[in-house]
Amino acid sequence: MSIIVRLDVVMARNKIHGNDLAEKIGITQANLSKLKFSNTKAIKLKTLEAICRELGCQPGDIFE
Repeated sequence: MSIIVRLDVVMARNKIHGNDLAEKIGITQANLSKLKFSNTKAIKLKTLEAICRELGCQPGDIFE
C-alpha cells in the first residue's frame, strides 16, 4: 500500500501556485515540488501544519 499525495489537487482547489505557497510556509520551491510529486521520504510536522494552515485543510485532505 502506498501513500498518495494530493497536494496539487488541494492547491488547485485553493487557487494557489507552488511558489506562493512555498514562500508563505518558508520552504523552497524545490522542496515543495518534491513533496507534491512524492519524491521525499519525510515531512516535518511543522511544515505539514503550515501547509494545512495556508490551504485551510487537514492532513487527510493532502494524503491518502
